[in-house]
Amino acid sequence: MSAKKKQAKKTSEKETGTAKKTAKKAKPAGDEIQPEVNIGMVGHVDHGKTTLLERLSGKWGDTHSEEIKRGITIRLGYANTSFYQLKDGSFTTEEQKDATLLRKVSFVDAPGHESLMATMLAGATIMDGALLLIAASEKCPQPQTREHLQALEIVGIKNIIVVQNKIDLVSEEEAVKNHEQIKEFLKGTPYENAPIIPISAQHNVGISALIGTIEKIIPTPQRDSSRDPQFLVARSFDINKPGSKVGSLVGGVLGGSLIEGELKEGMDIEIRPGHEVVEKNQKIFQPLKASIVGLKSGTKAISAAKPGGSTGIMTLLDPSVVKSDKLTGSVIGIPGKLPPVHYDLSLEVHLLARAVGTAKNEAVEPIKKGEALMMNVNSASTVGVVTELKKDKILCKLKLPVCAAIGSRITISRMLGNRFRLIGYGIIQEK
Repeated sequence: MSAKKKQAKKTSEKETGTAKKTAKKAKPAGDEIQPEVNIGMVGHVDHGKTTLLERLSGKWGDTHSEEIKRGITIRLGYANTSFYQLKDGSFTTEEQKDATLLRKVSFVDAPGHESLMATMLAGATIMDGALLLIAASEKCPQPQTREHLQALEIVGIKNIIVVQNKIDLVSEEEAVKNHEQIKEFLKGTPYENAPIIPISAQHNVGISALIGTIEKIIPTPQRDSSRDPQFLVARSFDINKPGSKVGSLVGGVLGGSLIEGELKEGMDIEIRPGHEVVEKNQKIFQPLKASIVGLKSGTKAISAAKPGGSTGIMTLLDPSVVKSDKLTGSVIGIPGKLPPVHYDLSLEVHLLARAVGTAKNEAVEPIKKGEALMMNVNSASTVGVVTELKKDKILCKLKLPVCAAIGSRITISRMLGNRFRLIGYGIIQEK
């Protein structure tokens, strides 16, 4: 055989092998689409949110067991999965023969521990609906159960499903008693008619009924892709490994959720408030300009991002600017078309009758001048010191500036004991 024929044969074998490898890597239909809705998982610590998240978004069975259905991990915790309906009417997250793909969703796992309430409040702003997990093995409500429900109401989440988890740990009689406690807890709230679905996440019981209820209760919001994009940054990080050579370094990555509009590869973007610099011995924040060099939904590269689910934005920003979540709380959009940056805020204040999460259900006292309050807007958390008081209005000087539109709703928490507790909300006013 001539040298040319030998070379041609090797090339053919190589191409055939590559084709086979590509075929093996082909992804299922459910992985070819982007998530279209964000569903929060909230509730008291250790009530099973993480276990349920794993049941709903973990490994695919059988032929797709090697593919982990996960979104970009941010501090809140994100995971993507697809819902299918089988011929017998049941629901699953596994792609099976003759199964109908319903939609792809993104779950936002909010921390339940009281010390991480600020993270939960920041996450609630990007939720389109929520699952409130309540353990059947504990008395309802627990402190963060009450606090999380109140937070969902304040940020305007209308569609929730109560998940009565851990039914495997109690008797039928105890489960019924817990169900009655849940109904009493919800009475008088906007969620008193919310469905209550009993499950055991640990033993994978009741998952089909839960998925069916999600499909019925939490619709995909109507979104207008023609509007200017607005992306809430929930995490920013440097993905370069220590010791990487200069020539192999890649730019900073921004993770979060697109709430309206569309982002495309190659698009020029602005990031507000931006990064901290020192000018004339004063610390200020400067907006950042960048171009999108890549987009990811979960682990899949995409050319355009639409609202719903978690998205990763690849940039050429200096990794030192974005590392360690330095840009968390920022807003991304088209240069010159983002909301204003506020170093102080004028707020129309609405206080709750009782502070949420306190053991003694303390009454909320009026806000005082000089008081430091924790505030959450979009995905940002900051502290505001009250500088002026008026009837139902306050003016606050912020420790960290925020980018937010006039009319945006801000949750307000006060230090009670050694924790910030939710006491109400404010609406940003013109100064």
